[in-house]
Amino acid sequence: MSNAETDAAAVRCGALVEGDRPTGSPRVDVLSAREVPLGGPRAMRVRRTLPQRERTLIGAWCFADHYGPHQVAASAGMNLPPHPHTGLQTVSWLFSGEIEHRDTLGSHALIRPGEMNLMTGGHGIAHSEVSTPNSTVIHGVQLWVALPEEHRSTARDFQHYVPEPVEVDGAGIKVFLGSLVGRTSPVRSFTPLLGAEIVLEPHATLTLTVDEAFEHGLLVDSGPIRLIDTVLRPTELGYVPRGTETLTMANETDAPARTLLLGGPPFDEEIVMWWNFIGRSHEDIAKAREDWEASSERFGVIEDFPGGRLSAPALPNSVITPRRNPPPR
Repeated sequence: MSNAETDAAAVRCGALVEGDRPTGSPRVDVLSAREVPLGGPRAMRVRRTLPQRERTLIGAWCFADHYGPHQVAASAGMNLPPHPHTGLQTVSWLFSGEIEHRDTLGSHALIRPGEMNLMTGGHGIAHSEVSTPNSTVIHGVQLWVALPEEHRSTARDFQHYVPEPVEVDGAGIKVFLGSLVGRTSPVRSFTPLLGAEIVLEPHATLTLTVDEAFEHGLLVDSGPIRLIDTVLRPTELGYVPRGTETLTMANETDAPARTLLLGGPPFDEEIVMWWNFIGRSHEDIAKAREDWEASSERFGVIEDFPGGRLSAPALPNSVITPRRNPPPR
């Protein structure tokens, strides 16, 4: 997915505010989303929870767009022409609908509910994402993973994986990245990661054993959900710092509740993130933009896409500065 904002300003990180919680209980910070349009007047709107001032990354997860359910007939659906990426991996996960993916590696795939597509941008790749005529409702998430310095110029890659669901204590779990509840995804990432869809049945309580070296984020699609001692409402993301060995979540409603659990060890490198590019300096970003606008071989061409490609917005007048998370408390 593209960050299709016409004014792709940098986001600065600031200090967090400590909330009240029981002594000894892991802290849960609640991150609210902001709405962003993907394109023109009839564009589909998405809810962006990462990055934001309060938190730039959770592990290496650096971008989270949550969208839908959207009636495709009432908008343009998802219609993102070829656009570039550098220094990151994209993770596409659908709850409903169908999206056609094409990229300059030559991949041509359909993204369907419960099936993960992971694309590695590295030095440079371009792709398109368009909802298909089979989609009456489009609903899902688009996630980005920052590549560490030693791998941020890696070659293009594309992986497709369909996780086998597992039932645990009234919850259906699909592990698409990393390991959880005895299931391990074979999909390659460049830092340790966790990604899983968790659907809790009505009045179910689930306690998960997690890696205490990871920080975690729980994005609520339908709920509310109680995470540890904090209630998270739909579209909110609850952040739990590293040092936690178990996560308990409860659905106290009469309907199923769907969430996405993300995790990874803290990503300590500073990154520069602007539009669809991740680098380490303003010069990295300016060079990537220049190469894209010049139709450089760095990004390649999608030969069979029926239409033009997305132009990059103008660079800001100021120098784009690195961002990182606030220091741990």
